[in-house]
Parts: sequence; structure tokens; C-alpha cells
Amino acid sequence: MNKKIISAITTAFVMGAATTTFAAANPFSDVPAGHWAYDAVTQLAADGIVEGYGDGTYLGNRNITRYEMAQMVAKAMAKNPTGADKAALDRLAAEFGEELNNLGVRVSNLEKYADKVIWTGKIEYTYASERTDPGDTGHKDKANENGFVFRFEPTAEVNKHWTVNARIDAYSDMKEDSGSTFDLVRGWAEGDYDNFNLKVGKMELYTNEKGLIWDTEFSGAALTLGNKATVSLLAGRVAADGVGGGRYGEFYNDSDPSSMQGVNIQYDTEKGLYGGAGWYRLEDDDFKNAGYAKRGREDTANIWSVNAGYNFSDKFGLWGSYANNTKADYEDYGWQAEVDFGNYGDNPEKGDWGVWAGYRRYGTNVSFAATTDDVLLGTKGWFIGGAYAPMKNIGLIARYFNGEYITGGGDAEKLFGRVEFFF
Repeated sequence: MNKKIISAITTAFVMGAATTTFAAANPFSDVPAGHWAYDAVTQLAADGIVEGYGDGTYLGNRNITRYEMAQMVAKAMAKNPTGADKAALDRLAAEFGEELNNLGVRVSNLEKYADKVIWTGKIEYTYASERTDPGDTGHKDKANENGFVFRFEPTAEVNKHWTVNARIDAYSDMKEDSGSTFDLVRGWAEGDYDNFNLKVGKMELYTNEKGLIWDTEFSGAALTLGNKATVSLLAGRVAADGVGGGRYGEFYNDSDPSSMQGVNIQYDTEKGLYGGAGWYRLEDDDFKNAGYAKRGREDTANIWSVNAGYNFSDKFGLWGSYANNTKADYEDYGWQAEVDFGNYGDNPEKGDWGVWAGYRRYGTNVSFAATTDDVLLGTKGWFIGGAYAPMKNIGLIARYFNGEYITGGGDAEKLFGRVEFFF
């Protein structure tokens, strides 16, 4: 919005309580009467939603600041206008969102107020190159990934506590010049209260081991109780391609979903020591694989986990996690340790950065649907990575893994790069 438009809105705001004369006359010469700023302000003033300094004056010709404008917007929001008044105020609130946030009007609350449906998402371009020798033959197989994902993540307000949410993805393979239609990856309803959160539907499955076991979706319910110290109860089904196993993934991509129940206990803090534990039970006929368990007829996985970390500051921390499947006979445990520096995250600001390094061991019969950006399933080794935001909401990420296969020996190497655009 240019300075003339802001000046026009400011002039209209500080003129105080409106009358029909105010609504009918054009109080400023540099904005046409049909411009949305003119219509919005005169409408709100005429309905008594917008007020000036409280005495019906605007202190002569003195210009007011954007923060004074934001205060007026905040006061108007507190009146909870409806209909056309709400629509007009929505547009003005969006213009002064940063000032409202600095004044203590939380952005999340503003977004809920401003629009019943909030659309966010990103486009991410990924290049990955793997060099693997799972049988220790001395010859490495090569595999490359070259594509991008276009993602929408809408959130719609139902009432004060409940929202409905979704994630819609479309993937394009740039190497083959092929793509897919948009798929509904997630869709769930969420009720959020002071010390109580309930999710029902198909949602993210990413637990407190930070990707050691789960980085996928499941259909069911998740109940979380508490604030810093929490207990989470999970029950549902993991998608058919969400559970694997075996030395080389020979029974991945099975035809039926796996039933799953889980419990997470966690204590989190922004600075200092944090940690927790988890337990998960899965049932899947595909576990009846010679070699998965000694009896050869085991159809369950029984996984327990622990995690701990220490945040020295908001930019420096170290953490680790361990998990064990008591039903499996090989590649039945995994662990990881990582040190992180920086402040890079989703929707980064210009100049945000991050670097990390550590070690991972991902046994295939415990890391069923793990995060694999900088590791391969069934391998162990060290990794490094870094991220930087050259501009607001644009990120560059690079990762490198070097290790070997847990079973059978043989080298494993992966190079991963990503460019992401948030909106």
C-alpha cells in the first residue's frame, strides 16, 4: 500500500465517530470515493466501529503513526463487528498485521479473526543422489531424485476451540517430466484447549524421537494432555506403505494398513534439559516373515523409545533418541545423536541459518517410516547439514550422509539438496 493510501486511511480513522454526512462526503482528495480504503473506513466510522482519539477530533493536521493506527484497529477488533463491517476491518487489519503483533495482538488470533479459512503452503524442489552397495559387492548402485512438491495446507475455523485442517500435495518428477494430480495427504479436525488437545482424522505421525521411527501419516485419534509436561495417546491405522521391515525392505509397500497404538510422555522446555519416552504397538500380517522373529509367525511390533536433549540457548542445542523393537530378531534397534546451531525453521526470515551434525543408526525393523533426508534405512553413519534463507520465506538446504549397511556390510552415501518457498 503506497503512502497516499495509508495517509488517506489514517485521515479517515482519526476523524472519529462518523455521521451520515461523513459517510456521504469524500474527506480526502487523493483517493477516489470508490477505492476500498475509502469505503472501508467510512463504513466502519458510520457504524461506530472506528473511533479517533476519543473526543471526536484528530488533533488538527498532525499525522499519526502506524502504531496509533494499529491501536485503533485493535480497539475496533475488540468490538467483534459482523457482516460488512467485519469484512472491511479484515482488510485493514491485514495491512497493519505487523504492528498489531508488536502491540500484543497475536498473529494466530488475528488470522483466525481475519478469515475463516487460512491458506498456507510451500513449493519445494528436491535433488537427492544415493550411492549404495547393500550386498558389499564392491559396486555401488546409483539412484537420483529430481522433482518438486506443490503443497497447500488450509485451516478453517469451526469455533473458538475447533478447526479443520488438511494437507494437499502434488508431486512432479522433473527427470521424467511427469506429474500427479493433487492428493489429500491429511485431513483432520482439531480441538485445542488450555491443557487438552484432540485430533481426529488422518494426520501427521511424527513423535518425540524426531524422525527415528515415524515421519508419515496415520488415520485415527490423538489425545494430548498437559502443557510443558504432556501425555499423548495415539490409536489408529498406518497407511499400507507406511510400515516396512526386512533387511532390504523386502516387505515394504504391503497391501493392508497396520493397526497402531502408542503412548508418548514428554517434558519440553525452551532452555535447559528436556526428554521423554514412548511406546508403540503395531499389528501387521506382513511381519510374518522368516527371519523377522525367531518363531517366524510373529505379526506384531512392540517398540519402546527414549529421548533427551539440552538447549543451551535458542540457537544451540544437542539431543538424541533410542528405540528398540522387542519382537524383531535383527535390525531391531536404532539411535541418533545430533548437535544443532542456528535459528532456521519454517517460514524463515531473511538471514536465518542453521547447521547440524551427528550420527544415525536406522534399523529397518524399528525405523519403519523414518525421516530419511540425511540417512538411508538399514544403514548407520555420520551426517552433516546446513540451511540458509537468502530472502524472507525462501530457504536453501543441503545434507550429506556417509555410512554403511547394518546387515551385510557395504557402503551407503547420500547427497540431499532442497530449495523451498513458503507462502
